[in-house]
Amino acid sequence: MMLDTLLIGFAPAGPWDSESFTLGVIGLTGMVLLYVAWYRMTFKRKGLVPWLDLWEDPPGSSRKILVAGVATIALAWVSGNPMQEHMPDPAGLILMLLGLLMILQAVYVMLSIGPLADKE
Repeated sequence: MMLDTLLIGFAPAGPWDSESFTLGVIGLTGMVLLYVAWYRMTFKRKGLVPWLDLWEDPPGSSRKILVAGVATIALAWVSGNPMQEHMPDPAGLILMLLGLLMILQAVYVMLSIGPLADKE
């Protein structure tokens, strides 16, 4: 699905009579399936939310996620501006959403293990 969205670009018009919207739906579905597969491989359990108690190294992982989120936002800018004619129209917006969600999760983990941690 992701290969079709990014490279091939084949999509029927669908009931909404818009090939680009169908292509976006195919791409989002592929991203969701990719995330579910990553979650199941990483945590060896069913689910969608990576709870903090599942993480082996929350401080190190949160820093890596923060850097990856900033890199994803930079990639969103590149795909939405200089590479716009080579990418699907909503690519920049979707990458921006992913980058912001990654940054949100990283900040949540940093706050949960830092200033907002339970003191015993």
